[in-house]
Amino acid sequence: MSIQQIAMELGVAEAEARPFLKWAGGKSQLLDQFDAFLPQRIDQYVEPFIGGGAVFFHLRHRFPKMRVVLRDINPELINCYICVRDRLDDLIPLLDGHLGQFNQERERYYYQVRGQHRLSDPVARAARMIFLNKTCFNGLWRVNASGEFNVPIGSYKTVTLYQPDNLFAVSKSLQGADIAVQDFQHTLAGAGKGDFVYVDPPYHPLSPTASFTSYTKDSFGPDEQQKLADCFAKASKRGAHLMLSNSDTDFTRNLYSGFNIQTVQAKRAINSKASGRGAISELLVLSW
Repeated sequence: MSIQQIAMELGVAEAEARPFLKWAGGKSQLLDQFDAFLPQRIDQYVEPFIGGGAVFFHLRHRFPKMRVVLRDINPELINCYICVRDRLDDLIPLLDGHLGQFNQERERYYYQVRGQHRLSDPVARAARMIFLNKTCFNGLWRVNASGEFNVPIGSYKTVTLYQPDNLFAVSKSLQGADIAVQDFQHTLAGAGKGDFVYVDPPYHPLSPTASFTSYTKDSFGPDEQQKLADCFAKASKRGAHLMLSNSDTDFTRNLYSGFNIQTVQAKRAINSKASGRGAISELLVLSW
């Protein structure tokens, strides 16, 4: 009997799944505010920037039979989701092994694993990503121009790589989901009438020095933001229902001026100064 089957028999997979990765800009803190705007029915859910997946997990619990299309351009992230969905029995022992070694050797082991940029086994790659994500500075996933992860070690006193009950719930939530590497343009081009699409791109910076777009080796600047707005508008005309998050700036307000713009209050998760980590207004753009 597999780990997932044991968990399901014990009922631990019935709770609402939560993100199993730390992710900059994650939406867990905003779900209560989002609830006022989320649809009462979803037949097909599409997310072109899956990230930590907070909105997906929230909706999957509410609509367990909805069809699911999850996409991201980050191949390590997508591989991680696929392995959690399909190979949890193989993944968990590797995570336990990483934690045991890390607890013995800390910094030396962290940088040894960080340097393993060319692993061929998908489960080993997924275990590496989860390990680095939970032990690096601030849980950031940042890569250089060569696509190599380059975040330094964090200063955590204790580390937990996964919560068993949540990882089982995540695996169950991902069953049947269509998960693949794809850019947002192709993903949104496939969204049609009746689909509910949640779009959570790298945010437009609030200031010239506030940019953080290096989740992959490709940047996400003003040109990409404009392309995204164009794709958003075209998908809306085809009958898709879209909800998009972004920073509250004149630039983003102008991009989506023809749509229903709402605001939510989010707590900053990344800032070099503690004084810059208070509540901040974010845009929520609705196509209806």
